[in-house]
Amino acid sequence: MKIRIATRASPLALWQANHVAGLLRAAHEGVAVELVEVSTVGDRDRANTLASFGGTGVFTREVQRAVLDGRADVAVHSLKDLPTAAMEGLVLAAVPAREDRRDALVLPADGRPADCDDPLAVLSSGARVATGSPRRQAQLLHRRPDLEVAGVRGNVGTRLEKLDAGEFDAMVLAVAGLKRLGFASRVSAVLEPPVMYPAVGQGALGLECRADDGEVTAAVGTLADGAATLEVTAERSMMARLGAGCHAPVGAFATSGRGESEGFALTGVVLSPDGSRRIESVVDRVPWPDRSTAAESGVDVAERLLSDGASEFV
Repeated sequence: MKIRIATRASPLALWQANHVAGLLRAAHEGVAVELVEVSTVGDRDRANTLASFGGTGVFTREVQRAVLDGRADVAVHSLKDLPTAAMEGLVLAAVPAREDRRDALVLPADGRPADCDDPLAVLSSGARVATGSPRRQAQLLHRRPDLEVAGVRGNVGTRLEKLDAGEFDAMVLAVAGLKRLGFASRVSAVLEPPVMYPAVGQGALGLECRADDGEVTAAVGTLADGAATLEVTAERSMMARLGAGCHAPVGAFATSGRGESEGFALTGVVLSPDGSRRIESVVDRVPWPDRSTAAESGVDVAERLLSDGASEFV
């Protein structure tokens, strides 16, 4: 059996695709896996903001098309980039075990580690902090309205080079991306909730297959992780009910434990772009759910957020 994996050509996307290839080879003896590199509009245009491209599907549409038109059999996505509305003809076949979904504060290579109780306290008034994410920008400004938040794009390595060259005083990046690319030592401090809620699906991979390709879908389905699947089901259900895109100022944190006695919880937050307003909702102590009840929990959180005025910001 041969499985072709469609992926973006960025270093992180290639790491993720090769990781999935390794999982498939380990799970299915004799399977041959090859990568099909795809260029997306988000990769080709590094000058404009992601919102200028429409906000959703910037890094996923072309990869999905490669599967739909038969050039590939599986699309590997950073799940936080994948729109919650399903692409016709594709099915989300698996969500493998999730990496750390939190964000990290990164200081210049010669900077002082953020080792205090409040990691943002190491930043001086007016410090210039780089992030291209409206979600991160809003949460930073909610805690520290004195900061100057600056947009930045490019691969992780390129961003770190800009930080070390003195363009910024600090940067916020995903812990998962730093770890996967060998930059774990650059994490100055982990930004835990409630200081910073991650993006919906952050740290997770989404593996899409053609809906009519039962053989590949079954093979890929063996890579699914139960806890990760429940977590992202709840988070993505919340996002879908909010009607928000993946670049909206929305954060989520679902915890499903690893057994029935540990229960289930989902926290959702929505902020105004400038961080001046913040709305939060929590569903907890839910019995260990199946996918249907996890999705219902996401809708419940979203309904509460909307009733508190979140629609103004999403």
